[in-house]
Order: sequence, then structure tokens, then C-alpha cells
Amino acid sequence: MKTNIYLTLAILLTLTVSCKKFVEVEPPRTELASQSVFVNDKTATAAMVGVYSDMNAYNYFYANLVTMFMGGMNADEFTYALTSTAEWEEFKNNKVLPSNRFVGQLWSEPYDYIYRTNAIVEGLTASTTLSAAVKDQLMGEAKFMRAFLYFYLVNTFGDVPLILNTDVRTNTDLPRTPVAQVYNSILADLVAAKSLLNINYPTGGARTRPTRGAAGLLLARAYLYTGNNAQAEIEATEVINNQNYKLLQGADMNKTFLKNSEEAVWQLQVVNEGGGRNTWEGFTFVPANLAAPVAYYRLTKGTGGLVDAFEANDLRKANWTGVYTTSAVPPLTHTYPYKYKIRTSTAGVNEYSMVLRFAEAYLIRAEARTQQNKLQLGKEDLDVIRLRAGLGPVALPTSIAAGMLLVEQERRVELFTEWGHRWYDLKRWKSVTGDATKTRADDVLPLTKPNWKSTAILMPVPSDARKTNNALTQNLGYF
Repeated sequence: MKTNIYLTLAILLTLTVSCKKFVEVEPPRTELASQSVFVNDKTATAAMVGVYSDMNAYNYFYANLVTMFMGGMNADEFTYALTSTAEWEEFKNNKVLPSNRFVGQLWSEPYDYIYRTNAIVEGLTASTTLSAAVKDQLMGEAKFMRAFLYFYLVNTFGDVPLILNTDVRTNTDLPRTPVAQVYNSILADLVAAKSLLNINYPTGGARTRPTRGAAGLLLARAYLYTGNNAQAEIEATEVINNQNYKLLQGADMNKTFLKNSEEAVWQLQVVNEGGGRNTWEGFTFVPANLAAPVAYYRLTKGTGGLVDAFEANDLRKANWTGVYTTSAVPPLTHTYPYKYKIRTSTAGVNEYSMVLRFAEAYLIRAEARTQQNKLQLGKEDLDVIRLRAGLGPVALPTSIAAGMLLVEQERRVELFTEWGHRWYDLKRWKSVTGDATKTRADDVLPLTKPNWKSTAILMPVPSDARKTNNALTQNLGYF
């Protein structure tokens, strides 16, 4: 890992004007010295929300497009219409080079934020002047964020260095930590975060700070990914019973990705509003001219494609995708993601970037129940999601394997183009062929990717990271 990403705490916790969007705190005029950051509630809070601000400040950052687009193109959700961007082609073709700058971002940016959250944990622990309520909330947020960042690191790269403090000399040359050990840390942080975080959002309804519901939903997902289905069911049920959330029905589906939507568990607030932008997702996915649209990102179609995966009359396709026809001869029809409706607007900010969404709780519980052979209960959870989408109930599956195919279908058409869900699902599920060395990705992706290789389920460890840390080994299939 690059030594130069580790700035001093004083510089990392510098408060910029963007932080003011998250909390009513007047930023100090000068850099905060590390020992003064955690003296009072306002500056300590601003240090934490500054992390969220920086995560979403610019286009093609880890927390807006890079993670989402990497997952979508690595899987079978969409492709990039222009062939001039070689680095995107590497994702589409699952031939990503260690020198790819976006792979570098997927590694270095999370570690930057992890360093900052570690500094916040240490500062909060040492502080004796913060109010108990604020100290607990911020400690919960910091541990939630650290778990969140490691969740994506470990699912993208496999073994990764586990860094839980700010000792740069020790951490610079750490080897990769086994996946199971990283998950143990993720689970421990999320359990702690859940016990510390408030259940309700701050006054005013903004859903841009993690709460107990966010920790519970990510904890349910982590348990699911590690095979603890019973605990995943318990955690998902708690989120489902949380009165702060509900599925938006009918025409209200188009309000799902609005700021402070009742379906939002955690969102990232708009930071850079230049040119009338709302979200970077909307700015990039939505065509500039809806009267004569041309979208750069097109959902896959044909055999194995996402467009044909939707059932007839599925409201998710009607509400969350857009269609345009080219002027080519003969004309071609393409479908693009349209969950975010606003590319630019003169009416202010109305959409925020969705990170965690309530519908996932039902899908997690459906899978956890199915894997425990609670087939009727798993079916009922899927039916909740389908009813909202205007579809009828599924037939009761006759086996766990049959039930999992139903789960896979609903996860695919519900969570498409959101934070790489499809990609991570295909990687974590076993092949239905019975070959223990294969994953579901090996079953599915050859339909749209004729040159697919099993080793592509993990990204390469970036070249820059290995140049600065000789202890880092490379993943199988890369050099």
C-alpha cells in the first residue's frame, strides 16, 4: 500500500466547506491539530462526516461510479457503448490488468478512508470531553464505515491487509490477511456499531448518516455471505420490523431514489452540485437529451442479458429502465439504467446516491430462509418484492436449489446497477453443476462473455500497491 496515502491526522481531518452540508457546523478557518479534533462535539462530528463528503465529491470515485460500474460490467448487467475507453473494456471482457487505474482506486481509496476511520476511533477512545451520546454515535459510525470498506475490499480482492490502527510504519508492509479473519473483523465492528448507533435519523429526516438500521442491514448481508443463514435471518427481520422503512408501491416506485426516501437505509448526500448535478449516477447514466437520447451505458440483451431477464409487466423494468432507438440502418433499440431520473436540474437537489436500500432486507431474509429449507417463508419474502413490482407470487419451490434460483432472479432484477450486487452474488454462490471448484459466475457469465475465465472472480492486486509493499502477493491468473 502506498505510504504516501497516509497523511498526518491533522491534514486528513481538515474540514472543508463541503462538510457543512452534513451538519450545522461552521468549519474552522485553519487545519485542526489532531489533539484538538476530539475536544468538542462539533469538530468531532465534522471529522466523521468529512469522510462521507469526500467519498462522493467527484465523478468516478470509489463510492459513486467505480464500485457500481466495475460490478455491473464485470457481471452481465451493462456494457459501455464507446470502445475508446480501454480500461472499461477490460472490465467488460473480464481481462483487467493490475495497472488499470480504476482497480487502483478500488484499493487505494478505501484504504485512505480506513486510515481516517481508524484515526477517528483512536481519537474518540482517547477523548474525555465529548458528550456520551455524540461519542457513542460517532464511534458507531466509524466502526460501521470501517466494516463497510473492508466488506468491499475483501469481496473485490479476496485476502487484503487488515489495518485497524494508524501506525504507518507497521502497516506499510503488511501482508494480505485471510478472508475469514477480515470477515471476523467486519462482523465485530458491525455488532459494535449496531449497539452504539441511534435507531432514528437526525432531526430533519436526512438519511446520510448511518443508523442502527444501516449497521443491521450490512450485518445481515455479512452473515449471509459467510454462510450464517440463521443469524442473517434474525438481523434482516429486525431491519424489516424497523418502522423507519417501507417499500414504495405503484407510481411511488419512482420516488425510491429521491433524497430521504422512505426506502433509503443509507444515502450519500450530494456534495458537488456544479452544473445542476444531483447524483453522479444520474449524471452518468441518464442521457443528456431525453427527447433524443443516446446512453453510453446499455443493459445487456439477448441470451443471458439483463433486458430479457425481466418478466412481462414488471414495474421495475417500466420504472427503472429507459429505452431509445438509434438512427442506424436498420435502427437498434437499447435499454439504459433509469433508477436515477435526474441528470441535471435547475430545481435544486432532489436525489441522493443510494448505498443501502430497504428491499435488500427482504431479499437477504428470503435467501437465508431458503438456505435453511424454510421454503414457504422464503417464498413469502420474495412475493413481497414481486407484489411491489406488479407481479404475482412464485410457486412454492420443491428444493433449496429451486428456491435459490428464484432468489437469484429477484436479486438480479431488483438490485441491478446498485453497488455491484449481481457481481458479488455470482462470485459467492456455488455452481449448480455440482463442481465444487466452480462458482455461479462460471455457469452464467459464459452466456455473455465467451472468453470468461474462473480466475476473473477476483480483481488483480494493483501494480502500484505491490510496488510499494513487497509483502503483497498477486491473485491467481494475474501477473
